[in-house]
Amino acid sequence: MNALSLTPAERQQIDQGAWFAKLSEPLRNDILQRAFVRRLADETMLSHRGEPAEEWCGVAKGAVRVSSVSLAGKQISLTYVEPGTWFGDIALFDGLPRTHDAYAHGDTTLLCVRKSDFRALLQAHSELYDALLRLNCRRLRLMFDMIEDLNTRPLAARLAKQVLLLARSYGVQEGQGDEAVTRIGLQLAQEDLAQLLGASRQRVNQELKAFEREGAVRVEPTRLVVVSRDKLLAAAAR
Repeated sequence: MNALSLTPAERQQIDQGAWFAKLSEPLRNDILQRAFVRRLADETMLSHRGEPAEEWCGVAKGAVRVSSVSLAGKQISLTYVEPGTWFGDIALFDGLPRTHDAYAHGDTTLLCVRKSDFRALLQAHSELYDALLRLNCRRLRLMFDMIEDLNTRPLAARLAKQVLLLARSYGVQEGQGDEAVTRIGLQLAQEDLAQLLGASRQRVNQELKAFEREGAVRVEPTRLVVVSRDKLLAAAAR
């Protein structure tokens, strides 16, 4: 891969990704040498449910929305893959088709590794097996946490936790001192938040208004702004 294919900011997102940064330098370099850059406009389909898996990808900019379709034919967003995160390896391991649709959310840049190169990386670096095993264990733990939250915690607590996660992944600091806030860079409609939480848009809207009255967030037309992280933490712990 030509390193100039990524902008400095995009390369930084890849290099500083929590999982990628822990790999050995030879493995990181080999992955980058075998990867190619793909730039996608907002709402471009990356893959669809049922098709063969051909690539392993890392997000360098933007996000990838993983979605499904309900029995009523409505598209439902399940998660957003953030910058620095790699995905698509499970289907390359088990050889089964993709289980969900994947779309670019905003202008998105991906590093992609073809299936043949992915297999070559596994043969050349036994370290990659262990690293991917740890990665998938983490995904499994997060999935169990989400299921537990969905079944045991009130919507307000789950929403506060989700907003904090979004702020950590996409937050941009603005202002200083007592005026400092965190603007969430990922554009999400309240319907998108509702889908992530398994709730209705109306209920999510009610809870966000309550957070706003408490001084925890500020709701803007296309963005959420975290005004008080401490108040959101308190709401997430209720």
